[in-house]
Amino acid sequence: MRFSICNGSQRGIWRLGVATIVSCCAFLAPTSTVQAQGGGGTIGTGNTSGVMVDAEGVLHRQTTNDPTGELARQRVAEARMRLEGNLAKPTALRKISLTRLERLIKQRGSADDAMQHLAGLTRIQYVFCYPETGDIVIAGPAEPWAEAPFGRIQGIETGRPVIELQDLVVALRAFPPTSARKAPLIYCSIDPTEEGAARMQQFLTEFGANARPDDTQFIASQLQEKLGMQVITIGGISPQTHFAQVMVEADYRMKLIGIGLETPPVRLASYVSRVNPAAVARNAMQRWYFVPDYECVRVSDDSLAMEIVGNGVKLVGEDEVVTREGRRMASGKTNRASAQFVAEFTKMYPKLAERAPVYAQLRNCIDLAVAAAFIQNQDYYSAAGWTLEVFGNEELYPVETYNAPHQVASAVNAMWRGRTLMTPIGGGVQIRATTAIDPANLMDDPDGEVAKAYAGIELKNLAADQWWWD
Repeated sequence: MRFSICNGSQRGIWRLGVATIVSCCAFLAPTSTVQAQGGGGTIGTGNTSGVMVDAEGVLHRQTTNDPTGELARQRVAEARMRLEGNLAKPTALRKISLTRLERLIKQRGSADDAMQHLAGLTRIQYVFCYPETGDIVIAGPAEPWAEAPFGRIQGIETGRPVIELQDLVVALRAFPPTSARKAPLIYCSIDPTEEGAARMQQFLTEFGANARPDDTQFIASQLQEKLGMQVITIGGISPQTHFAQVMVEADYRMKLIGIGLETPPVRLASYVSRVNPAAVARNAMQRWYFVPDYECVRVSDDSLAMEIVGNGVKLVGEDEVVTREGRRMASGKTNRASAQFVAEFTKMYPKLAERAPVYAQLRNCIDLAVAAAFIQNQDYYSAAGWTLEVFGNEELYPVETYNAPHQVASAVNAMWRGRTLMTPIGGGVQIRATTAIDPANLMDDPDGEVAKAYAGIELKNLAADQWWWD
């Protein structure tokens, strides 16, 4: 989480941007692309930076280089040799039976590469239930995949990240066959401690009136020291999962863009470049967080089929204030610059997802949560006789295999502008998947297109060990 504090300064002419540098274990931030051998494929190359989570749960920066694209080309070539048949080809609609997939993994005792990466699926478009055959099917575009230089699994045709089985399993566990508990809020948040926020406030109060341009680096280092380590909180799912780390990374990258510490891969003005310090209340805090685009589900008349439509993700904001003691409270006011930033970020989200894969991964995770909530809500589990025997059991199919991120050191960006000191912070991810399937948000299927897609799938002729098909 980030917050913005504005302190009036009679003598200083300065602005500070404070951000927490937080992300997931090894992520890919492509600075260029390379044409895959054989044509068509692109995965990120150049200087790519990320972070790792150590055994104590502290996040650290990491950087890797592939300036010529040789490593990327090698990975793509290896993938083309490894993948066979239709797995080596892109398709507009690949179908995957989740029930058959789980059954095969149980029989074999493990999941192979194709299973772990859901046969190259890059987005969930449909969810279908076939009670007569006991199949629950997801479908969407797919393509051959390879590991990009910094570890992300991406399609070699488009560069889109591939949906991972481990993320699907996390979503299904959040919405299991039977559950007496309230539908979970899946979220992440990155927060300064009250002690750290109070120390920062005290420093701003004591030093603000005496600030000079020559003090910029000193101010930045002092703010970083005063804030200290910030706390990472993850809820609704295990923090030891890839799903959780995707949320943290996307949150982190968005905040850096907002405060001007990261240049976005699309034309998008930062919050700090938009804001008028005079229009922001004293001690104002700007919070930005991702939520699903809740009007995103189209359902057939018989409710045996659903389609996820739209961009899937929105960035929203709210204003708070920070007290002298470091506590945060709702301000009840709206910041125009913040509203403009979140609206533009949401508008540009599809293009951001194309060029910065973490945003596509976040969208996929949100889609998975919405799909899992729909499966539970419509009781597809009972209709298909599916109990999540393997996927629901951590001992049988482990996904809690990552170091859980607990804290991260603050990082500060400092620049001079106007007569006001500003330290904008904001962020988080909140996924209320059941809201997307609330009757008020469900979209009708007036032309029967979802029903037609459902009827167009033939299951009777599938081989016993066939879990995906085009």
